[in-house]
Amino acid sequence: MWSVPDVLVFALAAASSVTPAHPLEFCSPTDPECLGHDVAASRWTRNLTQNLDQFRVSCKKLIEAFPVDEVDGDYVRTVKNCIFSESVPTPLRGPLRLAAVSKDVIEGILDLDMAVTRSNDFRRYVSGSRLLPGSVPLAHRYGGHQFGYWAGQLGDGRAHLLGQYTNRKGETWELQLKGSGKTPYSRSGDGRAVIRSSVREFLCSEAMHYLGVPSSRAASLVVSEEPVLRDQFYNGNVKTERGAVVLRLAPSWLRFGSLEILSHSGETDLLRKLLNFAIEEHFPSINSLDPDKYLAFYAAVVNDTAHLIARWVSVGFAHGVCNTDNFSLLSITIDYGPFGFMEAYNPNFVPNTSDDEGRYSIGAQAGVGLFNLDKLLSALRPVLSLTQQEAAEDILKGYGDIYQMRIHQIFKMKLGLLGEEEDDSYLIAFLLRMLEDSRSDLTMTFRQLSEVSAEQLRNRNLAQMWALEDLSSHQRFSDWLDIYLLRLSRQQNDNDASRQDRMKSVNPRYVLRNWMAESAIKKAEMNDFSEVELLHHILSSPFVTQETAEEAGYAARPPAWAKRLKVSCSS
Repeated sequence: MWSVPDVLVFALAAASSVTPAHPLEFCSPTDPECLGHDVAASRWTRNLTQNLDQFRVSCKKLIEAFPVDEVDGDYVRTVKNCIFSESVPTPLRGPLRLAAVSKDVIEGILDLDMAVTRSNDFRRYVSGSRLLPGSVPLAHRYGGHQFGYWAGQLGDGRAHLLGQYTNRKGETWELQLKGSGKTPYSRSGDGRAVIRSSVREFLCSEAMHYLGVPSSRAASLVVSEEPVLRDQFYNGNVKTERGAVVLRLAPSWLRFGSLEILSHSGETDLLRKLLNFAIEEHFPSINSLDPDKYLAFYAAVVNDTAHLIARWVSVGFAHGVCNTDNFSLLSITIDYGPFGFMEAYNPNFVPNTSDDEGRYSIGAQAGVGLFNLDKLLSALRPVLSLTQQEAAEDILKGYGDIYQMRIHQIFKMKLGLLGEEEDDSYLIAFLLRMLEDSRSDLTMTFRQLSEVSAEQLRNRNLAQMWALEDLSSHQRFSDWLDIYLLRLSRQQNDNDASRQDRMKSVNPRYVLRNWMAESAIKKAEMNDFSEVELLHHILSSPFVTQETAEEAGYAARPPAWAKRLKVSCSS
């Protein structure tokens, strides 16, 4: 028998707290149950704000909590002794077009009637041409380790925090424009984002949310005719693209690098102030009077980071740029750049062509999480006693166990396993090894295992299940299948239909594959946003079979040209 390989660290599965989808067998576009989240949100549609002049954000809490940069202007400089710099967005030039909008964010988070999105004022507000009532736009100062090395001051080089909004559910969200112009942190950049990268950010942040992965959200995407020069693959081939702006939301945009820059600069009092603010605002389970509160904060971030990365790999998601400035203190996915969803199972899958050494391959993400948490601990040392530092080191040593435990739980869910048996880890590792050997598609292998009956498996009746057919070509497939079916047969008070429903609620049928995003981008660059809209709709119900998605081939074998696609940090 095979031994359980180290690849289990890289296990791919959905976290146990993923929000299950309604396990419909098939979803027609005319079926009201297809609306899913829209139906659930319908109770919130009454009394939505219909006048944008009545919608207000506030920067008061942030400005009163921290010193703001004393220097005015957006010229690039080294900034000291502050968390934010005031910076006004630069309006996009040329006619503006609202290319995409998330109804769930507009109505469910921002309490706005969708009718407001059809106004010229809305386009101006969400593109940076006009400031929302109450906004004092800010650019956040942070640093970070990039590809393993301290990069010094980084910061919001093309993003503007418009303010906080507390909705009628009591949730507070920070609204931020991305691609809205230069700030003091722009370095050599122009402060812009292009259609290509903005479509990817809009679609993926929303798709990840509906997959059950903690993520920032995207409210809207506005495109313009403003020319923006980009060398997409850093090969000297500069092209003119078009500027775009995404309005994105998160409970907080604080990251590991927010603390690192203060620690590296010796600004210990401000480091302590930012930590206190983060704990009081975002970690309610921690007593702000506890002398070990920073230790408790670190333990929470270690735990939640392990869980987040397990969720990433559960859906085959490779972030692409896992620098410390891209890791959220709240353990949500932020900063969607050269990401990719793995197709053929390969622990060495690297979506980012700029990552020559494969530092941020999908299989390395758990280890990178450990590296980043170690750098976070280094940033915290100035406010920790020697005893607390030793305790924090012990907490970090537990990261691997937390991750392994979560991965094991997750994989069991993806395979529909109940209870705990001694050989479950072997069963999981066996499957992963076959997936890697046969280069079978991750998403559809697990999905088709969810859809196939035990009887079909016994009879090897896998017709029209292309991913399972690929997997069945492995010489050990029959051995694995016998073990799997025997394991299922021992589950008490379970049946095939229940198993299928459980598995379909955690194994998506649709993810944002790079070829799907690329197809939508090519159309969007020609002012055809139909596929952006289609993908946004389909990926809002990724666990439900949808007629329009099947017609578009989103669950079919990826086209041959998909293998030639490249993405980079250039956006």
